[in-house]
Amino acid sequence: MSHSFEKALSQSWPPAEWADLTVVVALSGGSDSVALFRAMVALKSGGAGRLWAAHLNHQLRPEADADERFVVELCDRLGVPCEVGRADVGRLACEAGEGIEATARHARYRFLEETAGRLGARFVATAHTADDQAETVLHRIIRGTGVRGLGGMSRARRLGHATLIRPLLGVRHAELQAYLEAIGQPFLSDPSNRDRRFTRNRIRLGLLPRLQSGYNPEVVNALLRLSALAGEATEVIDRLVDELFDRSVTAADPCGTEIATEALAAEPPYLVRELMTLVWRRQGWPMQAMTMAKWDELARLALDSATSGARHFPGGVTVAVSGGVMRLSKSAASALGGGTC
Repeated sequence: MSHSFEKALSQSWPPAEWADLTVVVALSGGSDSVALFRAMVALKSGGAGRLWAAHLNHQLRPEADADERFVVELCDRLGVPCEVGRADVGRLACEAGEGIEATARHARYRFLEETAGRLGARFVATAHTADDQAETVLHRIIRGTGVRGLGGMSRARRLGHATLIRPLLGVRHAELQAYLEAIGQPFLSDPSNRDRRFTRNRIRLGLLPRLQSGYNPEVVNALLRLSALAGEATEVIDRLVDELFDRSVTAADPCGTEIATEALAAEPPYLVRELMTLVWRRQGWPMQAMTMAKWDELARLALDSATSGARHFPGGVTVAVSGGVMRLSKSAASALGGGTC
């Protein structure tokens, strides 16, 4: 009889949905990814599809090569092909001027996207758990976020031509640990997960235990409920914003987007801000430097009928307003009045 964790995974993501397709499982060698990998191998009893594992060596620790060997040997033993990549994350972080955590995350998803594209995979599965979701929500609250951010990680999203899926967001980390113990499966322990220089580690090792012991023993479940409610609210908001997009956007192409500002006049600033973020996402423009103050400025430009002229925003985006039309573009030459990108 299969273990309860395998049953939970099969309910969350039925094998019938992926058994006939190529699936890449992100396999770091840690407990969560190894549990997901072992359970998917156990559930993949038939179907025309193929399982692959993908492991990125971040080259950050002396043990990184040994970790890579562990993953490759595990895959060999289970008869699953493994794609291995390497990224000098330390050097990349210095070149990009960003933190190790962010650089490693970007490198990992880039590797997974490239691997899925090369293999023609339909899904890329990662082992994010309910505990990871709670940490993500708390992290975003600390940094400052809106309703969308409170929703935490999405269960599925696009990753190139594949779909990134997180089938374990409803499963606690302890359940995965119990599964590995039950089947006698070893896993790797990454010492960097205990390094309190990283914000996520301080949240997991310090803040969450303090909240549980001093304020609410069920704080993780409370954060998960908040995430679920925010996700439901975001779905409603997204429908309204999609409708607003259809009513107000008069032109959209790789050069930019034109919006009829009269169609926004009766709309609340919140929806107008969300419309602007939708335009940004559809154009593929960088959003990290767009602060709340910048989104507010965009909404004011759209809602103020007396606004005219051009403003410049992060990422090289120019916003020009004239004659009741707002033009957002990556090139000043393509602002109102014509021109090419």
